Amino acid sequence: MFLEKAFTSQNQFWKYIVGTFIVIIASSIGQVPLMLAVMMELNDQGKNMFELDESSLMTVLEPNTTLFLMMLSFAVALLGLVLILKLFHKQQLKDITTSRPKIDWSRVGFAFGIWAVFQIVMTFINYYTSPEDFVWNFKLEPFLILLAVGTIMIPIQTSTEEYFFRGYLMQGFGLIARNRWLPLIMTSVIFGGLHYFNPEVVKMGPIIMIYYIGTGLFLGIITLMDDGLELALGFHAANNLITALLVTSEWTAFQTHSVLKDVSEPSAGYEIIMPVLVIFPVLVFIFAKKYGWNNWKQKLTGIISEPNSEAIEFIQND
Repeated sequence: MFLEKAFTSQNQFWKYIVGTFIVIIASSIGQVPLMLAVMMELNDQGKNMFELDESSLMTVLEPNTTLFLMMLSFAVALLGLVLILKLFHKQQLKDITTSRPKIDWSRVGFAFGIWAVFQIVMTFINYYTSPEDFVWNFKLEPFLILLAVGTIMIPIQTSTEEYFFRGYLMQGFGLIARNRWLPLIMTSVIFGGLHYFNPEVVKMGPIIMIYYIGTGLFLGIITLMDDGLELALGFHAANNLITALLVTSEWTAFQTHSVLKDVSEPSAGYEIIMPVLVIFPVLVFIFAKKYGWNNWKQKLTGIISEPNSEAIEFIQND
């Protein structure tokens, strides 16, 4: 019933197009404080922001300040999405979150926990097997500020992306396509494609898009199979938060006061392919066993039958 929640008397696909533009505008408004702060700092230094590339602009301010202001744009975008749902689609945020009567926070916690533990274990394995690739970056005071800012703001960023891609757009594409495979493919490609502008792509080359699109596909699969966003919300929050806390480098999107700094030369090798071909399928298997998933073909590729009037009324009142 997750994708079917788009089938209400208030919904038409053109509304999703307009809504998408409004979310983009809201996100752009949310970027204004960061741009103003950068401009003011560069002005004090006698520099021109138009002479710097994007990665250089992200290092103008103190890292914790930059992180907070970067995440602020996602908070504004999420607010815009909530208002669009309420005023434009006559829906609540829960309608693009889950098919269950209420959000299952235990699912969010399980996905967060399993991926956080995996990341922590793998980070320290990499550190002890290749210590020459890392330098100790830990400083207590800035790390505690990072912990506070990151714990609040990074889940807002990741939740905004999940609500927009796996919630709002997936339901919108389902409304027009009347099937499940097109929303899965479209949202995965769009999600991955927007990461093309990350500094990691410049360093590692376009092959890293396999990871980004593959991650979008993984998140879409667990959303459709579980009939809700909870697992995707937990995984995505753990992925970005733990990374920001544990490891940073000079060529990633996040520049943070993390515990470690990766000083190795980036390369697109097994670390790009292994998550998509091995780790994500293992996670899907774990989730499937825990939550008793079945009827895979229908849930991932099947036709969406438009609910009748009684079913639509039930969905609206759910």
